[in-house]
Amino acid sequence: MTPTQKPIVILGIFVADTAYRADRQPKMGETIMGHSFVLGPGGKGSNQSVAAAMAGGNVHIITRLGDDAFADIARATWAKAGVKPEVKVDVESYTGAAYIFIEQATGNNAIIVAAGAAGRVSAEDVEAKADLVESAAIFITQLEQPIPATLRGLQIARAAGVTTILNPAPAAELPDSMLALCDFLTPNESEAEALTGLPVTSVEEARIAAAALLAKGVGAVIITLGENGALYHDATQSVHVPVVSAGAVVETTGAGDAFNGGFAVALSEGRNVIDAVRFGCATAGISVTRPGTAPAMPSRSEIDALLAL
Repeated sequence: MTPTQKPIVILGIFVADTAYRADRQPKMGETIMGHSFVLGPGGKGSNQSVAAAMAGGNVHIITRLGDDAFADIARATWAKAGVKPEVKVDVESYTGAAYIFIEQATGNNAIIVAAGAAGRVSAEDVEAKADLVESAAIFITQLEQPIPATLRGLQIARAAGVTTILNPAPAAELPDSMLALCDFLTPNESEAEALTGLPVTSVEEARIAAAALLAKGVGAVIITLGENGALYHDATQSVHVPVVSAGAVVETTGAGDAFNGGFAVALSEGRNVIDAVRFGCATAGISVTRPGTAPAMPSRSEIDALLAL
């Protein structure tokens, strides 16, 4: 990162991840024994901030925290990665938390999020940071905070000519007017399906869904395909970028966040978009070989080394 590097500004939430590993999820009314428990940092916006900062970006996060021990985890996580917090402390709420079940045999996950203070992020909170958003190279947001804040951030960034990335997670119905503010939309298969009503179980089906999203006004679509890499699709090209493997998969929880953070950094450095997608895939490829979300994000040197192979 150079001192003159324009910032990557991320609007999103922090939650404390409470991660449980077990052979299966319990049925209603049932108690089962787990293999392990880990408390750590999470929230898509926070994870993407850490991924981008670790990958070499000049990163700011706009969010709300409570005034509690989980907020201390957020600040320590960002300080370690080099993320600059743009935080409103909400003493009337609490710092959010997430329950994460991880299936021992596969590393697949199921998640419940209670956003707390971050669930009260408002359009006014974003407007208070308008100068920062307008100064950015890239503005990234997701759908874990309230939609009005997400929409306002995209509007401010678009009006200033800032490149906009919306990671539409968790899946939600969005108006075409909001999608038209997105230079890049980065859904996974299930999110692309939710946005289009079309199945996404193959690269060809992903192309059809991506074309439907372009028709709604999105500039370009990147559908992340798990072990099949990612599909980049815009008005002039449709390119399948294979997974960049760094070893055996341990946990997939933060893979999408790793991709988005890495992609944003490469884009902010002026790489062509397909190279930026591959950089994002490499970032994700390393992250899934480690447990956890933010703690699994790779350094720039690790990403560069993997891409050099």
